[in-house]
Amino acid sequence: MDSAWLALERPENPMTITVMLRVEGLTPARLYDFLEVYWLAWERFRYMPVARAPGWWWERDPSFALHHHIEVVHKPLDEAALQDWVSARLNQPLPDYRPRWKFWLVPDAEGGAALLLRIHHCYADGLSLLGVFDRICPPSPQQAPALYGAAEQADPGRWYRSAGAWLSSLAAMTETAPEPLTTETGSRSPLERVAMQGLRLVNEVSQFLVEPEDSPTRLKRPLLGRRSCRWSRPVALAGFREAAAKTGATINDVLLSCVSAAVRRHIEADGESLDDTILHAAVPVDIRRQLPEGIRPGELDLGNFFGTVFVPLPVDGDSSLERLYRVKHETRRLKRTWQPGISWGLAGSASLLPGAWRQPIADLMYRKASAVVSNVPGTHDERYLAGCRIREQMFWVPQAGNIGLGVSIVSYAGQVQFGVVADEAILPQPGPFLDDCLAELERF
Repeated sequence: MDSAWLALERPENPMTITVMLRVEGLTPARLYDFLEVYWLAWERFRYMPVARAPGWWWERDPSFALHHHIEVVHKPLDEAALQDWVSARLNQPLPDYRPRWKFWLVPDAEGGAALLLRIHHCYADGLSLLGVFDRICPPSPQQAPALYGAAEQADPGRWYRSAGAWLSSLAAMTETAPEPLTTETGSRSPLERVAMQGLRLVNEVSQFLVEPEDSPTRLKRPLLGRRSCRWSRPVALAGFREAAAKTGATINDVLLSCVSAAVRRHIEADGESLDDTILHAAVPVDIRRQLPEGIRPGELDLGNFFGTVFVPLPVDGDSSLERLYRVKHETRRLKRTWQPGISWGLAGSASLLPGAWRQPIADLMYRKASAVVSNVPGTHDERYLAGCRIREQMFWVPQAGNIGLGVSIVSYAGQVQFGVVADEAILPQPGPFLDDCLAELERF
């Protein structure tokens, strides 16, 4: 699954996660010592992905040096200049002859030092990365991280062991099962249950494959490969919670409703009809707990353990509440499906296929969405990096395939921040789109 993000990426759409922290008083010396001790405790960060038949492999960088992955920028950037500067970093490729991650520190940025991290998706997903920062950034400046780091150990046999254990348990259940009860009780034999699960899987895959593609709106234009990003001021998390609680929805539902309203306004501005418009958002879903025990990640393990659901965006909804309740209905429906696991399996299989076969897999998945929308919960309390207070944290998600719009929110210390990243062909200026998302939240 980690190598899927290397196999599916395109030159105009690299699979790179971007994280920004505003850290008060962080200096280059403090950052260097901090990364040397805590960040590099995860051995994977010393490795780089290398393509060798029949796939990708982690190989230790023989000339690894931390200074290759840190750049200090001494510029007194205000908020507007910082947003432009971060956008420029999004378009700067990471070298493939070193581990694919890099930190930038702007110690003189207005409002506190800005620490930017760009890291390829093959190293970890958003939850794994936030787990790393949760471990190495304690809630007190006097407190040192207590548990952190993980060795990088190759173990391809775990897939065979996991499959073998599942088959053995299935065989044992079948051999020792009593005679099935009458159908009036609704009970079924183990073989019947397996058959029913198989039929359900076939049905779920069929529904996934026949899901209609998105309409050819401005969000589906060919990508230019030049991206820009914007982020909002911190918004009280209580506002999200109140809107969700009073409507019986979730924070994720509110976020998707805000995105639907913003997309609606931009499509209307182009003079396009909304009546027959079909749009979906690709929403990452954590599946760690659903994975078999043999391949379930440990508490400190890095990696990619999420599936994707494609949530219809009700852009034709006339009111805020209508859009919210329609999103709520769709997310409840999708939670009862196996779509996250199916999409996880399809994406993971891409790295095992010949190059000519990968594109159909990508098209199958990502033609069904016009945006990626991600909600990652951060810590409830303030944290400290190298003894310096983290004032804000933000991240931007990559967009696979031909998707050129990403919307993310991250909660931290009772606040929430919106982030938008877009290809210039989709949104030349993502600022107004971000304003529309915040305006919709205010309406609630």
